[in-house]
Amino acid sequence: MSDEKTEPKKKRTRRVVPYPLCSFEEVAEFAASAYELGSGHSVRRVTLFDHIGKSPDSGPSRTLVTNAGKYGLIKGGYNAEQLEITDVTKKAYGERSTDYAKAAAKIEIAILNIEPFKILYDKFVGNKLPARTVLADTLRENDVDEKIVDSLVDNFVVNAEHVGILQTLAGAERLVTVEHALEELSNTQLGNESNDSLLPTVAAGKPIAGIVTSGNSSFDSTCFYITPIGEDGSEARKHSDLFLGSIIEPAIEPLGLKVVRADAIDTPGLITNQIIEFILRSKLVIADLSFHNPNVFYELALRHVSRLPTIQIVRKGDKIPFDIGNFRTIILDCSDIYTLVPKLETYKSEIASQARRVLEDPNVVENPVTSLYPNLALSLQ
Repeated sequence: MSDEKTEPKKKRTRRVVPYPLCSFEEVAEFAASAYELGSGHSVRRVTLFDHIGKSPDSGPSRTLVTNAGKYGLIKGGYNAEQLEITDVTKKAYGERSTDYAKAAAKIEIAILNIEPFKILYDKFVGNKLPARTVLADTLRENDVDEKIVDSLVDNFVVNAEHVGILQTLAGAERLVTVEHALEELSNTQLGNESNDSLLPTVAAGKPIAGIVTSGNSSFDSTCFYITPIGEDGSEARKHSDLFLGSIIEPAIEPLGLKVVRADAIDTPGLITNQIIEFILRSKLVIADLSFHNPNVFYELALRHVSRLPTIQIVRKGDKIPFDIGNFRTIILDCSDIYTLVPKLETYKSEIASQARRVLEDPNVVENPVTSLYPNLALSLQ
């Protein structure tokens, strides 16, 4: 019998990512609430979440604290008794800060203080925004973890637009200097930064994805697109075709999912039953709230009950219903071709970024049902 000691198996440790894996906009309102509640001083974590109407111990709340910390907005983890407001947060949200100082602080938080984002900004400032593949290759060249490269690229684009250093100039999106961005930001934009992103506009449609039949439908690799379809030639159909071919599919397919719309289902049986099955079984659902279509809201409610990964989008100008107005909805400006086309890459990044987050942790985005019944579970037989 060998005297050699058996090496104990190493415990698997959870990979620690040093960078935030969400956009700055998603934590900005939380930071603003923390500053407001404590007037710049430390606040009790439980009191803060009570103030914003969220459970302090839910998965989304823990993620919110973690990402706010990685952006340098607060000090203290999701188990901390107190959350400390950092100096840069005081600059960004303090009542004594000028609009110029607030905007400069937000650029610092969202871009300059995050190493991968600063690498991309320093390399491409003054130029047109490169293709996402070029941005990704730049991070790889700087030894950024391959597993988070795509997420970082998407969040960089979203953050750059949100704080005003990504602007549409001469028909193209360009990364401008901080000085230029601060000069260009209007008082209206400065006042709305913690709530609304600066939004883009539309492009010509692409061929719609192939028919999905009983032989090739796989819910684990499906993103179901809930949208008002309408008759051929109608505004709703043109809108849906454009969003599907030019924004949704290019954003989602690189994640290994096939986007399916109701009119692409070609399986024998009652179409309503098939739609419900796709709603409740698809790995991801994207719901377009444009046109205030009642079928869309009915189908979205079914998905909310399922507690599965869901993304809400809406065209700019359509009011989001009160019941879901407090939950994250991506707004797409398709008011005219001149606004939409330059913003297509930004919209794709925003949707792809949100998709990665909800796929990694479906509980990261709350909805009216899960907020009221956090332990609700739906079991499909």
